[in-house]
Amino acid sequence: MSRVLLVEDNEDLAFGLRNNLEIEGYDVEVAGDGRTGLDRARTFRPDLLVLDLMLPGLDGFRVLRALRERDVATPVLILTARGEEADKVRGLRLGADDYVTKPFGVLELLARVEALLRRDLRATARPGPRAAERFGDLEVDPASRTVTRGGRPVELAPKEYDLLLALLDRHGGVVSRLELMREVWGYSDAVITRTIDTHVAELRRKLEADPASPRHILTVRKVGYRLKS
Repeated sequence: MSRVLLVEDNEDLAFGLRNNLEIEGYDVEVAGDGRTGLDRARTFRPDLLVLDLMLPGLDGFRVLRALRERDVATPVLILTARGEEADKVRGLRLGADDYVTKPFGVLELLARVEALLRRDLRATARPGPRAAERFGDLEVDPASRTVTRGGRPVELAPKEYDLLLALLDRHGGVVSRLELMREVWGYSDAVITRTIDTHVAELRRKLEADPASPRHILTVRKVGYRLKS
């Protein structure tokens, strides 16, 4: 049984989400503030963390930063307010795997929870690491899940790294947004969001000399993306 830690200060919302997650067969713990959530993440050892960003005391951003600084690789799904694009980007930069915007449908949240857990299981079952790959002044080393640019390390969020690997796997070929959603996020055809665009923008910001005119991570209009060496 997969363990889910829900960190949410709205008691009614937390109660409803816990019930729905338990109906789906998950073992659920709830924390009503960030500090308690951080403590529970250490003791409960969840397979997935659902984290509200606007929490009393220690907010979700600081919880997320503290987890990643401790090298906790647990997948994190953040809950953000409608229209707060900056919060989504900041959360992803701190290491969140995906986000859901309030108000959201329970079915959407359950689909994302399932997809993140399924993706995490696939990652642990992958065969041994492959050799490092290079393009431009960038080197990607799957053995250590590290990326360097001009010899200097580049910090990528987990999903940014998985997205980069998915593009590398195509060896310059075009990969559609739908394929990326299925492969990186594990989502079905019915769940298409701007998540990919946000992550691609972050990859370009970190890896391209001029993110506004990328040389490597290219958009193929009306299709998807491709990686050019």
